[in-house]
Amino acid sequence: MKALLATKIGMTQLYDADGRLQPVTVLQAGPCVVTQVKTIASDGYSAAQLGFGTPKHMHKAREGHLKASGAKVRFLNEIRTAEVEDSAETPVKIGDTLTTEVFETGDMVTVTGISKGKGFAGTIKRHNFHRGPKTHGSHNYRGPGSIGAGYPQHVMKGKKMAGRMGHDRVTVKGLKIAHIDADLGLIAVRGAIPGPKKSLIIITGKLS
Repeated sequence: MKALLATKIGMTQLYDADGRLQPVTVLQAGPCVVTQVKTIASDGYSAAQLGFGTPKHMHKAREGHLKASGAKVRFLNEIRTAEVEDSAETPVKIGDTLTTEVFETGDMVTVTGISKGKGFAGTIKRHNFHRGPKTHGSHNYRGPGSIGAGYPQHVMKGKKMAGRMGHDRVTVKGLKIAHIDADLGLIAVRGAIPGPKKSLIIITGKLS
């Protein structure tokens, strides 16, 4: 199982083996505890729930859920695992600990996070609309323009208009691991990763 939960630390730069400078995002990854395992026989699909982080407070429902693994974690997230021939067999067991050792430098990974929230934004910022003319009596500087016609007498669903921007689940594929520090539990991924600092990041590799 090649997957970890992490928190975003920030961005920096590293030199690769050829001496080229590359931008990387540093993640505090793992250790993650397997808190629940789902199998084809019992649930219809193979998955493992990972726990990560130190909680400030745990309510009774979560304590009961984590009793089998004996873990106290802040974040929980379910990751699909490789399906095996025996539907009752699982690649991981409850209580197993996953660290940065599941990945290697040079691995291609998929990263998922919650993008930064921008609040209420207009059409220019949200949908890259053009600004209107500021001369010849025009008053349509940053307005959305026409949002419909005389028929069908209502605004069609999906119309690009002003509204809440950001704070969406974003998945970026094809990122490369540039460096791993197993002692500190750090993973440097080449490129940018969605989300603010200290946000939860899900790293998954290709299932074998």
